[in-house]
Amino acid sequence: MELRNKVALVTGGAVRLGRALTLALVAEGARVIIHYGRSSSAAGELLAEITARGAEAIALQADLQQPDAVRALIERAATHFGPPELLINNAAIFEPGNWDDTTEENWERHFAINLKAPFFLSQAFAKQLPPGRRGHIINIADWRGERPGTDHVAYTLTKAGIIALTKSLALALAPDIQVNAIAPGLILPPPGREQSYLDSKAAHIPAQRTGSPEEIARAMLFLLHSDFVTGEVLHVTGGEQL
Repeated sequence: MELRNKVALVTGGAVRLGRALTLALVAEGARVIIHYGRSSSAAGELLAEITARGAEAIALQADLQQPDAVRALIERAATHFGPPELLINNAAIFEPGNWDDTTEENWERHFAINLKAPFFLSQAFAKQLPPGRRGHIINIADWRGERPGTDHVAYTLTKAGIIALTKSLALALAPDIQVNAIAPGLILPPPGREQSYLDSKAAHIPAQRTGSPEEIARAMLFLLHSDFVTGEVLHVTGGEQL
């Protein structure tokens, strides 16, 4: 797919990995809707940076825990640039919780933001795309969704769900909409942690190093440019999933 002038919605697109994905799309000539939840300052700064380059973008706030806000986000995005042709389901939370201390609130919050919102955004996205127009959905998964451990239980289950959702939607929405997922590895330290946290883990993976947000962005562009890849989970982990 040629990305110039395509309309893209990136959830959580103002900070961390989402920021790199947004900038990669802008560099390809896409018109980007930057969704944010609470990162209004970061969204404003990124929007200013993009417009200073002469590119087109807007920022929209929505609480992905609220079903009405999720359903309305695609419609709100379409009023600015027309129907989005690219949906990047990036927004997620990563909060601790083992089998014995995960609370109902922790569970509900993870499932609402990490899995329920991507599903209903994808549903709305597919319904608003004009007949015959090509589209692409990219879901940000996690390699732990395929190899779950005992920690971060609610988070891991939502990422396993994202992988299943990717494959299900790839079948349901073909041939006009391709649906793929990216499973990152050691890319950014969790909130509250320093880079040294990742560096200490890098020795235990085959690549012997951490990755970067830009490597995830390049993986996204590969999938978006392809017209023959769908239902795929692309691991960008340095071999950590092995």
